[in-house]
Amino acid sequence: MRDYYAESLALHQKLRGKISISAKINLRTTDDLALAYSPGVAEPCRAIAENPSSVWDLTIKNNTVAVITDGSAVLGLGNIGTEAALPVMEGKCLLLRKFADIDAFPICLDTQDTDEIVETIRRIAPVFGGINLEDIAAPRCFDVEERLQDLGIPVFHDDQHGTAIVVLAALYNACKLYKKDIHEMKIVINGAGAAGIAIARLLTDSEFDPENRQPVKDVLVCDSQGIIHHDRADLSPRKKVLLKYVNPENKTGTLKDAIKDADVFIGVSLADLLTVDDIKTMADNPVILALANPDPEIMPEDAYKGGAGVVGTGRSDFPNQVNNVLAFPGIFRGALNVRAKRITPRMKLAAAYAIARCVHPDDLSKDLIIPNVLDKSVGWKVAEAVMKAYVPGE
Repeated sequence: MRDYYAESLALHQKLRGKISISAKINLRTTDDLALAYSPGVAEPCRAIAENPSSVWDLTIKNNTVAVITDGSAVLGLGNIGTEAALPVMEGKCLLLRKFADIDAFPICLDTQDTDEIVETIRRIAPVFGGINLEDIAAPRCFDVEERLQDLGIPVFHDDQHGTAIVVLAALYNACKLYKKDIHEMKIVINGAGAAGIAIARLLTDSEFDPENRQPVKDVLVCDSQGIIHHDRADLSPRKKVLLKYVNPENKTGTLKDAIKDADVFIGVSLADLLTVDDIKTMADNPVILALANPDPEIMPEDAYKGGAGVVGTGRSDFPNQVNNVLAFPGIFRGALNVRAKRITPRMKLAAAYAIARCVHPDDLSKDLIIPNVLDKSVGWKVAEAVMKAYVPGE
């Protein structure tokens, strides 16, 4: 078996970073220099001063995204700091370039103060057409994203919404495969952090649904103390707000109680939480999306032993990898194309449907409910759907 950790370290040592800046102009003559810089550059400066919106047509702003972190929740490594987060941010920029032809730059902020993060992003925003927030711990990630929605360019926390969008795409296709109605399913989400809360909100949000489907009626969210319900005194403000959308019957109990007769388990939590016997208590052909990395809540072979119909993980060495790269490049591509001011719920749902449609109904199987992460056509199809879904002023 290949040692990806050792090979990756050697690759990074060799390359000294995965991205670089390249020039669009060849400076061969003094005329070239006069056009690209002084004196000619004064004219686009004057044009932007007279008409600020022309910055989109005259600079890199039209196709550039900032990938920003505070290093507080990097992969499954935790709060490892800004320098240690840089390889991940570089990787995100690489994916935006490869899958959506977007120029992106990594920015690792040496602060974990919410006010300072928000203020810094506001000050650097004029350069960028979009902001991708990455690996920022909850609840700070919620506060930062919400406070920047008036920035005038899309601000998108991928750990929340990217995961939710791809999960929803997987569920749509799993429903097609087993002829189930998603809004009649009982769905259990384990993990009430950024991803878990975003998944719950997207499943229960039908206000802007582009295909006019109903929201899921029965969604339970569990944390380390069990089912989140109204009678718990230990809930954070975020979890209290979540109860407006989930657990309408105020069910109580443990995770094992929650998954009894459930059609879907979505894990964004910890490894090895479920057993073969737990899966046996679920409904027929349940969908198991065990997304903890690197080790899922239950290994696929054990889930299938328990009767699972479909299993997805966050890993590339198993079928049905739930990977945000299926979502965020296309979402930003579409948003940049229409100069969207924000990523709206309608756009997120449209992205989920577009990802799902990338798998032809005749090709659906337990090993193929979401497209391959290396399929470059996905990003462009998502971009097209996002562009159509964008409503100015929404």
